[in-house]
Amino acid sequence: MSETIEKVKCLIIGSGPAGYTAAIYAARANMKPVLYQGTQPGGQLTTTNEVENFPGYPDGITGPAMMMELQKQAERFETDVRNGWITKVDFSGDVHKVWVNGEKEIHCDTVIISTGASAKYLGLESEQKYLKLGGGVSACAVCDGFFYRNQEVVIVGAGDSACEEAHYLSKLCTKVTMLVRRDEFRASKIMSERVKNTENIEILFNTETEEVIGDGQVVTGVKVFNNQTKASHLIPATGFFVAIGHKPNTDIFKGFLDLDETGYIINAKPGTSKTNIAGVFVSGDAADHVYRQAITAAGTGCMAALDAERYLAAKDSTFEVSTSNYN
Repeated sequence: MSETIEKVKCLIIGSGPAGYTAAIYAARANMKPVLYQGTQPGGQLTTTNEVENFPGYPDGITGPAMMMELQKQAERFETDVRNGWITKVDFSGDVHKVWVNGEKEIHCDTVIISTGASAKYLGLESEQKYLKLGGGVSACAVCDGFFYRNQEVVIVGAGDSACEEAHYLSKLCTKVTMLVRRDEFRASKIMSERVKNTENIEILFNTETEEVIGDGQVVTGVKVFNNQTKASHLIPATGFFVAIGHKPNTDIFKGFLDLDETGYIINAKPGTSKTNIAGVFVSGDAADHVYRQAITAAGTGCMAALDAERYLAAKDSTFEVSTSNYN
């Protein structure tokens, strides 16, 4: 083995609630985890202005502050948290090989994937502006809908997830305007009928977003246009929700791990974090296309570390399963 190749017992790819929780459990099990934060240290939650639905924070907390606390907790148990991202993997042999920033090669006994999934946005300059400001643009109604109680909002999307989020928002908001680009939904009939039959949801077919309007700090409306007549108008709104899907950050694992048609990693055994490659585990939104919550990501991070710990114990008789994770 070349002197430039590093040997690691447990490598965690990606940060966020899944990665940091996996690190906490792995470190307490004496697995000496090395965690690479990826291109977005802290994950998607760093773009969330307020987190009020994660247990243990009665007054809420900002996403970036929460990720800093999780990182400190992981480092308290001597997790080696590093900047950089994994650009290539090779899981074809007995040794799990990864490359950092296209240069450094690491050989791993176990790998925990916590790369998450990125929400798709329309790409409008005004949309991105208010997304970064935390002033009214969101890709998660369950996460942020509470902040728009008794207000009017707009949601973009035509699939089952969009219909589900629109229906969720209708229970909180006075009015939900749903923008559908085509003349029909892509959603299942039962989901589309649900939103059609909800009194405070207005559906605008053949309608697209032209611009998100705001006062420089928060959203005040959405300018839309009919793609058939080309007529445009302004919809007053304080929230703009985008529900056009997510893209799992799993491209580098293609050819090694089993992925579904969208790119989510498939669990080899339901109820575990195991993948089709022994010693490689997955946690968080890289495998979860249903819940996509911080708390569920953290839970699967715990599962991945425990599965990795048991894998090492079964493979190496000198490595004992720690009792510290169960206290």
